[in-house]
Amino acid sequence: MDYSYTILIPLLPFITFLILGLGSFKIKPNLAGLIGSASLGTSLILSLYTAYNYFIKVGKVDGAYEAVYAFKTTWMNFTPTLHIDMGILIDPISVMMLIVVTLIAFLVNVYSIGYMKGDTGFTKFFAFLSLFSFSMLGLVLATNLFQIYIFWELVGVSSFLLIGFYYTKPSAIIAAKKAFIVTRFADLFFLIGILLMGYYTGTFDFAELTSADSSQLAEWTSVTFMGMSIITFSLILIFIGGAGKSAMFPLHIWLPDAMEGPTPVSALIHAATMVVAGVYLVARLFNVYYVADDGLALEVVAYVGAFSSLFAAIIALTQNDIKRVLAFSTMSQIGYMMLALGVSGYEGHDGLGYMASMWHLFTHAMFKGLLFLAAGSIIHAVHSNMLKDMGSLRKKLPITHITFLIATLAIAGIPFFSGFFSKDEILLAAHHHNKFLYFVGLFVAGLTAFYMFRLYFGIFWGKEKTYSDKVHENPKSMTIPLMILAFMSIAAGYIPFSKYITADRQGFEGHIDWNMAAIAIATAVLGIALAYVFYKKETNYPEKVTKAFGIFYKWAYDKFYMDELYFFITRQIIFKRISAPFAWFDKKIIDGTMDLIGNTTVKTSEKIKGTQSGRVQDYAMYFIGGIVVITMVVKYIM
Repeated sequence: MDYSYTILIPLLPFITFLILGLGSFKIKPNLAGLIGSASLGTSLILSLYTAYNYFIKVGKVDGAYEAVYAFKTTWMNFTPTLHIDMGILIDPISVMMLIVVTLIAFLVNVYSIGYMKGDTGFTKFFAFLSLFSFSMLGLVLATNLFQIYIFWELVGVSSFLLIGFYYTKPSAIIAAKKAFIVTRFADLFFLIGILLMGYYTGTFDFAELTSADSSQLAEWTSVTFMGMSIITFSLILIFIGGAGKSAMFPLHIWLPDAMEGPTPVSALIHAATMVVAGVYLVARLFNVYYVADDGLALEVVAYVGAFSSLFAAIIALTQNDIKRVLAFSTMSQIGYMMLALGVSGYEGHDGLGYMASMWHLFTHAMFKGLLFLAAGSIIHAVHSNMLKDMGSLRKKLPITHITFLIATLAIAGIPFFSGFFSKDEILLAAHHHNKFLYFVGLFVAGLTAFYMFRLYFGIFWGKEKTYSDKVHENPKSMTIPLMILAFMSIAAGYIPFSKYITADRQGFEGHIDWNMAAIAIATAVLGIALAYVFYKKETNYPEKVTKAFGIFYKWAYDKFYMDELYFFITRQIIFKRISAPFAWFDKKIIDGTMDLIGNTTVKTSEKIKGTQSGRVQDYAMYFIGGIVVITMVVKYIM
C-alpha cells in the first residue's frame, strides 16, 4: 500500500500557518477561520482514509500490523550505522494519533470561529493553531528519536505562542514563560537520554529500537551505571522529558497556569495533543522500556503516574476556577495512562495495560476536549471562570448542559460511556500486576466522579445567579463541535480497540470483567451521590467538610505550595546561592581582568603616544639618542 500521500497531513497545516502568518494583516478574519478549518478538515479526511487503508484494507500481515515507512530520507550521517532521518512512520499508534490530533484540531478551529469572533488577533490565532497542529502531527509521525525531539521542541514554541496569545495580559505572559521554561528544563533530560540511547545502541530509529533481538538487547543492557544499565538510565531520562510535557509530578506546575490562554487553546493542549505527548513517547519505546532491566524504568513510569493521578485529583477537589479543575483533571487522567503503561506486559492479554492506556488516551481526547469546549461556551456566556458566579444554567444553555453531562458521565466511568470501557481496562490491568496501584487508581476514580459532578451541579443546578448580560446558547460554530464530541464521548467506547492497538501489534479479544467493573461502578456512583448531596442545592455541607479537613484542605487549595517551593529553590538557592557567586566571579574576576588589560593598554598608550608627535626635531633627537646608546652599549660589551 502506498502511503506517500500522508505527507500532506502535516504539510497542509504548515502551509496554512505560512499563509495566515504572512497575510495576517490582509486576510479577513472570517476567511482566516475558514482556511484554518478547511485545512485541518482535509487533514482529518486523509487521516481517516489512512486508518481505513491500514486497519481494514491492508490489515494484518503475518498476524500483525506492520510498521511502514511512508517517507524516509537521511538528513545527517554520524557513522555508517548512526544517522538522523526525517520521515513518516505508519503503525497502529501513529495512525490512532493522526485521528485524535486532526479531529480535535479541526473541531477546535471550527469552534474558535465563534469563540474568537471580534478578537483583534483573530487571523494570528488561527495561524498559531495551524503551527501547533503541524508540530503535533510531525511528532506523532516521527520515525526516530531525534525527529520526535525536533517537533517536540516546536510543540513547545507553539504552546508558548498560544498560552501567551493575550500578550498584553501580564498573567498570560507569565504563564507562557512558565510553561516554556519548565518543559525546556525537562527536555534537557530528554536530550541527554536520546544521546545516551543513540551512543550505546547505535541507532535513533524507532523500528530498529523496538524490533531488536535478544542478543542486541543483551549487548545494550550490558553497560551499567549506578546499578542500572545505561539503557534503563537513558529511558528514565527520556521519561523525564515526557513527564514535563505531560505535566507529571513534580513538573506539573505549568499546567494550571496555562489556562490563561484562550479556552480553545486549553482544549487543544490539554485534551488530545501536547499533554499526551509524554504518554505517546513511552508507548513508542514500550518494547525497550519493557525489556530493560526487567522493566525497571516501567516501574518508575507506573509509580510516578499513580502518584500524579492521586495528587492532581486531590487538588481538583478544592479549586473554584472551572478551567483549573479541568486542568488538574487532565493531569490526573494522564497519570492514569502512565500507570497503565507501567503495569503492562507485552504479548497478548498480558499487554492489557498498553492497550488500555492508548484507549484511554483516545477516549479522554473526546470527553476532555468536550469538557473544555463546553467550559468555554459557559465562560463565553457568563463572562467568568469562577464556579461561584454560575448556577442553574441548564435552561439557558441546553446544548452545553447535555453535552457537558455526557462528558462528565464519561470521565466518571459510568457504564455505556466511553470512559467506562477504557478506565475499566486500566484498573483491571493494575489489579493483575500491582494491587497497591489498583487501589490508588480505584480511589482516584471515586474522587474524579465527585469533583466532576461538583462542577456539573455547581454550574447547571443550584441557585441561579444574577448575570450582567442576557445568557443564551452560543452560535452553531460553537455548539456543533460540542455535539460531535458528545457523540464520540459515547461511541469511542465501542471501538474494538484491543484488535487494533496492542504492544505486539497482533491484537487480542478484549472483554469486560463485570465483577471488577462492578467495584469501579459502585465507587463512581458513590462519588456522584456525594456530589449530589453536597452541591445539587446550596447547603452548608461543603463548609463543614472544609473546616473538618482544616490545614490539609488549605494545602490542597494552595496546590501543596509547589509553586512556592519552586520559587524558593530558584530565587533563594539557585539565584542567590549559586548564580550570584558566579555572577560576581564573572563580573569582578573575568570582566575585571579584561578591564585591567584594557585600562593598562590605554594608560600605556597615553604615556607613549607622545613619541608619535609628528615633529621632525623630536624624531631626530630620538634617532641620535638611540645611536649614542647603541654605541655605548657596543663599546661597553667590546
